[in-house]
Amino acid sequence: MQSLFDQKTFQEIQQRLANLKPETTPLWGKMNAGQMLKHCQRPLEIAVYDKDFGLKSNFLIRTFFKKSMYDDRPFMKNMPTPKAFKVTEAVDFNLEHDNLLKLIEKFYGLRDKLDWKPHPVFGKLSQEQWGKIQYKHLDHHLNQFKV
Repeated sequence: MQSLFDQKTFQEIQQRLANLKPETTPLWGKMNAGQMLKHCQRPLEIAVYDKDFGLKSNFLIRTFFKKSMYDDRPFMKNMPTPKAFKVTEAVDFNLEHDNLLKLIEKFYGLRDKLDWKPHPVFGKLSQEQWGKIQYKHLDHHLNQFKV
């Protein structure tokens, strides 16, 4: 499993984002490209800014779903999205593109951080797990938009 803390992977994600256009249509789902960019910022904001978005956890999620966040299996298409992560409003593609790139850079800058605040849903995560989760989420949505 790749990690967003790996320099080559970090650069690959940046390049894939550079290939995304406002008119790119998804292979699945309801979001347009701009909405996807805003959606992808949410998990990064949890990591970078310790936001929790009012997300709640429970034993089943921590026990069974947590591992799937950073293992090698791809996310399923059309998975349920937490309400706080849903983006249905019109957004400015260029603004959201720039915001996501800045957040990815900030996250990458934390690659040596060891004292992570617990994730609001998954609890304690290692630096390695944080890097894999962020990569896997971005990769899922970039694949959704064929980039």
